[in-house]
Amino acid sequence: MDFNVKKLASDAGVFFTRAVQFTEEKLGQAEKTELDPHLENLIVRADSTKNWTEKILRQTEVLLQPNPSARIEEFIYDKLDKKLPSRTTNAELLGQYMLEAADEFGPGTPYGSTLVTVGEYQKRLGGAEREFLQTSAVTFLTPLRNFLEGDWRTISKEKRLLENRRLDLDICKARLKKAKQAEAKAAAAPDFQETRPRNYVLSASASALSAKHELRVAQVEFDRQAEVTRLLLEGISSTHLNHLRCLQDYAEAQATYYAQCHHYMQDLQRELTRCANAVGAPHSSAAVCPSPVSSAFLPGQSPPGGTVSFLSSQKSSTLAMEHTKLPVTGTRKAKVLYDYDAHDASELSLLADELIMVYTVPGMDPDWLIGERGNEKGKVPVTYLELLS
Repeated sequence: MDFNVKKLASDAGVFFTRAVQFTEEKLGQAEKTELDPHLENLIVRADSTKNWTEKILRQTEVLLQPNPSARIEEFIYDKLDKKLPSRTTNAELLGQYMLEAADEFGPGTPYGSTLVTVGEYQKRLGGAEREFLQTSAVTFLTPLRNFLEGDWRTISKEKRLLENRRLDLDICKARLKKAKQAEAKAAAAPDFQETRPRNYVLSASASALSAKHELRVAQVEFDRQAEVTRLLLEGISSTHLNHLRCLQDYAEAQATYYAQCHHYMQDLQRELTRCANAVGAPHSSAAVCPSPVSSAFLPGQSPPGGTVSFLSSQKSSTLAMEHTKLPVTGTRKAKVLYDYDAHDASELSLLADELIMVYTVPGMDPDWLIGERGNEKGKVPVTYLELLS
């Protein structure tokens, strides 16, 4: 207990001495040791990295989860190191409500069948959103958070220690300056009978020697801490490279998510167009929208029965287009990105990774091209293609 009290008193004395030195420096009454310019630049760069990383992290969290209550819940689960329960996205919830409404209104009615179609696509959009949120959290948010809660805390600790070492160094410099002044005064008029507060006599020369020794020790500790801090701060360059890779992964995940949403919405628009045509067709008193088309699937997946649909569409498309003579403008080669089943005789079914020739004709919808594969010809959606040459 006695040891702890002494240590507490010693720490309090050191803290008070540093506080006095810091205050005098701010008031311009004491000299301040300036850091190496390179080290100063590293500190400024590190502080800027920390500040902007915090802003980017917070705003990305707001973008991915606008609900403040949900963000607080995620924060609590993260601090408790527990897995966050799966949360239904707004689009999935909307789709579920639409399906329940369709059951009540009757899925056989035009309104009910349309609710079923739109509801299914809303659930698919919600599923794509959940995957995007999970991917973004792992590839982007977590690395930024780890930097702030891990590396930056270590850097901050070493920076504070460096500042303390600098204050100690300046305190020793001030003591040495006073000791030299006292030594000069004692040399002019020595007074060996001077009584000190601790009841012992120290000569001015001994005080100066002690101050010099303390200064050398403080200088060594300061230089050592400056080197440690410099090495840590130079690691910020590696942090930037890591954050660059994370940013690229986030942008790729975002592009994939929006591409999926675009494909889903295009398929939904085609479904709704077919519904509208069915409702407006003659002799149709209660037209019903068909189930969501098989082309609304994740990239790389093929719908069940795709081969049969492909062959039948291929045959009808060939019959419908073989006698059509359209002016060709800008024939190019294209790679098919996703499987696509033709919806009518004017379209051409596609298989992922195959190569076809495409071109457009005057007055044609910009979202479509004319595709040719051997003797087969038909309209193909632009979003399912990658133009090569």
